[in-house]
Amino acid sequence: MGNKMQSYIERLNKLDFSKMYEGDFFLTWEKTDEELAAVFAVADALRTLRENNISTKIFDSGLGISLFRDNSTRTRFSFASACNLLGLEVQDLDEGKSQIAHGETVRETANMISFMADVIGIRDDMYIGKGNTYMHNVVNAVTEGHQQGVLEQKPTLVNLQCDIDHPTQCMADLLHVIHEFGGVENLKGKKVAMSWAYSPSYGKPLSVPQGVIGLFTRFGMDIVLAHPEGYEIMPEVEEVAKANAAKTGGSFSKTHSMADAFKDADIVYPKSWAPFAAMEKRTNLYGEGDFDGIKALEKELLAQNAEHKDWCCTEELMATTRGGKALYLHCLPADINDVSCVDGEVAASVFDRYRTPLYKEASFKPYIIAAMIFLAKVKNPQATLKALEDRSVARVNA
Repeated sequence: MGNKMQSYIERLNKLDFSKMYEGDFFLTWEKTDEELAAVFAVADALRTLRENNISTKIFDSGLGISLFRDNSTRTRFSFASACNLLGLEVQDLDEGKSQIAHGETVRETANMISFMADVIGIRDDMYIGKGNTYMHNVVNAVTEGHQQGVLEQKPTLVNLQCDIDHPTQCMADLLHVIHEFGGVENLKGKKVAMSWAYSPSYGKPLSVPQGVIGLFTRFGMDIVLAHPEGYEIMPEVEEVAKANAAKTGGSFSKTHSMADAFKDADIVYPKSWAPFAAMEKRTNLYGEGDFDGIKALEKELLAQNAEHKDWCCTEELMATTRGGKALYLHCLPADINDVSCVDGEVAASVFDRYRTPLYKEASFKPYIIAAMIFLAKVKNPQATLKALEDRSVARVNA
């Protein structure tokens, strides 16, 4: 393991990620290329240590606070796993059991939960213009609390999915891709189909497709965003993707044809999402307390979705990808034909064939989250990783 760990340390030695120390993680496109590379390197290093039964606990005590304003399985357990990996205990903030319902402000809540917290992970993806803003409000509150001596330390915030981006998911997706293709240097020129797919439910967040095009375009890849007319994403994120592609020599294009996107693709990511305009409308209705309007919008969107049941990742479409062997990605859970629903995002035979790679894809997320925390809390990650290896405290004494 020594040579492997040393390679991660040497990789970190070549990168400038000093601004990540005592920082937060909101959006991938707010981070430099070298900072993203550092997250990938530390994630791989932590995974290597754990696979070799070496404890990676850098905290003797402390809390990781989780706040999920939307349902979650993978991200919830990934955050808990990441905190535990580093030695933190997790406390979930259940807003229904807190004083938030009684008018407690964001500033007060943020400080009250942070007395011994080292990290706060938040998922807030339901309403356009709200989630990422809320996360910044929390960071502003704990920063002020730390500066005024209320908090002994400023907790790091990790975006576990907002209305704009899903950085932990998309970075886990990309690290999986890097491993599958044998290194980041092999990604340039690869075609990626980020495609809408039919779902019998409505209101799926925009943050995954936006996160994918905002991240994958930074590696010289050719990204095609495919969706039926009327299913647009945030225009400002498209501009991020265009700028990334121009800088890295890749490309970013759009199509209203799933078949065009899949043709000769190296990677496919068929995933349902709600139209940006409809999500904006839902946010406004929510703000007005118009719940009848929200129900009417839901009915309208379900009917609109039903017009596009042919947007499904089938064996026929997969056969048109490069060599008929494109890597299939999904953040899970997928809507699987005749399994979880009658009609959905993907044919059961396709999903079954990629089940193991999909689970491997998901397995990178705890390490990505742990790496984000590690880089925010450790001033010299290289020395700390080397110390963990040299100390070689067994995680399991069997």
